Amino acid sequence: MMDVGRHPNIKLLTCSQVESISGYVGNFHVRVHKKARYVVESECTACNDCVEVCPVIIPDEYQQGLSSRKAIYIPFPQAVPSAYLIDMNNCLGTNPIACGKCAEKCDKKCIDYDMKDEIIEFDVGTVIVATGMDVFDPTPLDEYGYGTYENVITSMEFERLLSAGGPSDGHFIRPTDRRKPKTVGFIQCVGSRCEQRGQPYCSNICCMNTIKDTLLLKDHYPDIEAKVFYIDMRAFGKGFEDLFKRSKEAGVQYIRGIPGEIIEDSKTRNLKILVEDTTANKMEEHEFEMMVLSVGVTPRLDMPEVQKLLTLSKTPDGFFMEAHPKLKPVDAPTSGVFFAGCAEAPKDVKDSVTQASAAAARAETLLAAGKVKLEAITSELNADLCRFCTICAQACPYKAITVDPKKKTISYIEALCKGCGTCGAECRFSAIKMKHFTDEQIVSQIDTYLEEDSYDKVIIFACNWCSYAGADTCGGARLQYPPSSRLIRTMCSGRVDEKFVLHAFRKGAPMVVVSGCHYVDCHYIDANRWTQKRVEKLWDKLERLGIRPERLLLEWISAAEGRRFAQTMQDIEELRKKVTKEEIEHTIKILTEEEEKERQKQEKLKK
Repeated sequence: MMDVGRHPNIKLLTCSQVESISGYVGNFHVRVHKKARYVVESECTACNDCVEVCPVIIPDEYQQGLSSRKAIYIPFPQAVPSAYLIDMNNCLGTNPIACGKCAEKCDKKCIDYDMKDEIIEFDVGTVIVATGMDVFDPTPLDEYGYGTYENVITSMEFERLLSAGGPSDGHFIRPTDRRKPKTVGFIQCVGSRCEQRGQPYCSNICCMNTIKDTLLLKDHYPDIEAKVFYIDMRAFGKGFEDLFKRSKEAGVQYIRGIPGEIIEDSKTRNLKILVEDTTANKMEEHEFEMMVLSVGVTPRLDMPEVQKLLTLSKTPDGFFMEAHPKLKPVDAPTSGVFFAGCAEAPKDVKDSVTQASAAAARAETLLAAGKVKLEAITSELNADLCRFCTICAQACPYKAITVDPKKKTISYIEALCKGCGTCGAECRFSAIKMKHFTDEQIVSQIDTYLEEDSYDKVIIFACNWCSYAGADTCGGARLQYPPSSRLIRTMCSGRVDEKFVLHAFRKGAPMVVVSGCHYVDCHYIDANRWTQKRVEKLWDKLERLGIRPERLLLEWISAAEGRRFAQTMQDIEELRKKVTKEEIEHTIKILTEEEEKERQKQEKLKK
């Protein structure tokens, strides 16, 4: 951080919060709320005189609440700028002045109670999201007694206790009696790999963090007995297995099993656990003077706000979703936005630095080019045909379209468009067309597939990124599925217009399938939500017309689910066989009549 503060080309805004980001790649406009420090940072010399006279004492967040700080403080060692700030939420008051001792003591007169918040606005070409992560709070896991038993601490609190700049000046002590413990236990996967009472995913860093902690403990205090209780140790990185071996050679015991409960002895304040050692296949009882809970990591609590600012997607585990896990691992779905660190997934320092370097390189490449290349699959807007109904603006996941129904105006920023086609499928006035995957191209594919033996064909609309790729995975794995399936690729399931489905039925298709990304994993943020709404309306319409809605299916299949694709196609084939020719002919007759009625209605409206 000190290097960042000294860099001539980096402007560091501390005590600041991004309020809004508008615009698009190369033309982002950022509005930042810079909060008042109430200390003139350019004048403050960090002499500490003001801290000595401040009467307010509150828990220090940086030290995990294990020590205290004053209302005027420096957030953490080596903070930039190296100047104090006043926590007005805990200050005794400035209006009217109820204390004022820090201002009286300051010889430089750099404390200004009248300092106001600022709004700073500027333009940037790219945005890098590096919001970090939060740590799981084990308080709800009452079986471990965190928050009840003082000698049960988290791995973060252990780090602070062992740090030279920590609350005990680097001396490892028990919170209850402030003496060095003789036995310490570590419990792994607290809040991780448990969907009911935590997070379902592995937090990536916990195993190696515990191994590092045990090595530090043994280096400083070789006589302390340390035991680690685990599900399995995941030492997957370069040199990680060597560290694991070093820890065991240093005398740390690793026991494969997770304790069910921690019980405190009221006299000695020692902690007892009962655990099943699955390696030895026996129950064991252990007693420790301290227990360390190796807590997992969680997405930042403010991620929803960041998601709205930049129109981002999230994966089911709550972290931000990249544009492509292999080809664009640091790119966000929104052009010009990149990810670094744990905003995208849990990772250690080495991986965070690697991703940060990649994000910086991607941003630099984009800025150096001076121009942005767009995919040739974007939408085309014909404003003359627009009726300003605002449906397209609501459907666009990237906010590329803005409509003002009162002023009868519509604007379209092509640089924001990703070509999902959802707007084109929702527009009822033909005001929006796609440059590729046009209506004519898709209808032509339907006609070609159903030109002969239409009764034996199943039309499947598959999104490019998941379902179509899932079919590719199925073929690559040489899995068998019925030859009746006829795939039509679209960039997104949101591109599948109602008229495509009805046209397929009108041409004699016994079954039609709309398939896309899993509901929470849409490549185009939330475009498949509109797919769901559209298909539900179609089910109602088919039922109203006397056509079995079961003949239209909606399936969510990912790129990795080749086997599921094959199984789904086999299930659909069984349903196809139950559709009779008489039912298909009846459907063709009904939809043809319905089409004629709609045509006559449109002609009357034109007249």
